[in-house]
Amino acid sequence: MKLTFTQKEYQRLLELAHLGMWVVTAYQGEETAAAKRYFDLDQKLLELAGPLDCADLAEERADGTLQPSPKLAEDERVREIQGDFTNDAFWHELVARLSDRDYSTEQAKHALAETPGVEPPPTPEERIKQLEEAHWREFEKNDLANVIVLRGGGKG
Repeated sequence: MKLTFTQKEYQRLLELAHLGMWVVTAYQGEETAAAKRYFDLDQKLLELAGPLDCADLAEERADGTLQPSPKLAEDERVREIQGDFTNDAFWHELVARLSDRDYSTEQAKHALAETPGVEPPPTPEERIKQLEEAHWREFEKNDLANVIVLRGGGKG
């Protein structure tokens, strides 16, 4: 198979590969199975930087492997995408976990106080969706201003 890229297309491909590797390695490092799965392909793409007139986007590490150069890794667009991803992942994870927690709490209370003749509760999926929507409304309106962290309780 033969692929042809313009210099601009190749630069964007390197940005995309860098972002992908960043997602895979940012919090768990380069020794995970996922990082190892993509390492050779990442190296192959970085090796093409010189022949495709983009040598300033890759640099050699002490061990002889390649990594994105600061020009690529610290590019404003790349940093903005990373920041947006981290922010979005935080909010989505927070909403999902709070909604699961709230649903579990509701179920425990409901099990303790079932009342005959009362309308049955929504399905778990419906109720979690309702809770997620309520959390989204709260965070969109107030960000973290109303979040309280209780220290000293729970696991220890």
